[in-house]
Amino acid sequence: MKFCFAPRFIALVVAVWSCAAFAQEKPWIELFNGKDLSGWTPKFAKHPVGANPFDTFRVEDGILKVSYEDYDKFDGQYGHLYSNLAYSRYRLRMEYRFAGTMMSDAPHYVNLNSGFMIHSQSPLSMGLNQSFPVSLEFQFLADEGKGKRATGNVCTPGTNLEIDGKLVTQHIVQSTAPTFPADEWVSVEIEVRGHDEVIHRVNGKEVLRYQKPQLDPEHGVESAESLLKAGAPLKLEFGHIALQAEGQPVWFRKIELQPLE
Repeated sequence: MKFCFAPRFIALVVAVWSCAAFAQEKPWIELFNGKDLSGWTPKFAKHPVGANPFDTFRVEDGILKVSYEDYDKFDGQYGHLYSNLAYSRYRLRMEYRFAGTMMSDAPHYVNLNSGFMIHSQSPLSMGLNQSFPVSLEFQFLADEGKGKRATGNVCTPGTNLEIDGKLVTQHIVQSTAPTFPADEWVSVEIEVRGHDEVIHRVNGKEVLRYQKPQLDPEHGVESAESLLKAGAPLKLEFGHIALQAEGQPVWFRKIELQPLE
């Protein structure tokens, strides 16, 4: 016996399936309310958890700004602003732009360089003088006038990852994104699927994909070794989101998260 389905029936089935799939998507949630730092906790090297020296992270005109206007010198005071909640499977999107010049006593690589971290350790587990959390960084870069300088790379403080089944231990994996002027707002998105896969997107286009984020047990990163000794699993399946303050003024806005099934 043969079954024949009319084209209109097939189209209806496809439409119903598509609507059902769309209905299962969860809404986007504002992580930054545009008014204050509610839902976030700062941690700076040389300062206790919760301290926000010189009002580095501040909110002005609906923008979350990293400002150094009240600093005399940077003095290695690397900072991060951590989400109070940890996340595992989600999409995160935001817009960023650079503003002003880096602190003169910060390392040269800080120039027009910032980003945000995923799968980060908790600020409560950070050492007093620890500069960077064990995490994976979605790196922001801008044009220095010296040639191509793609944004959207991944940096790996205390971590490793895999690409197509091969372990990658280098600190920076470059993306295919273009080079942007410093004063341009850039839209970025990261799709995080626990330990399975992470995808970077810039202005809606995929620029990098990697798998199996994990702690680095072998390359002398003391903070990662401490986590492993304390019983943390090698696989990174969840963690905090952390916005960077490393000596270069930068602005963030429209920070939103969509949980994934």
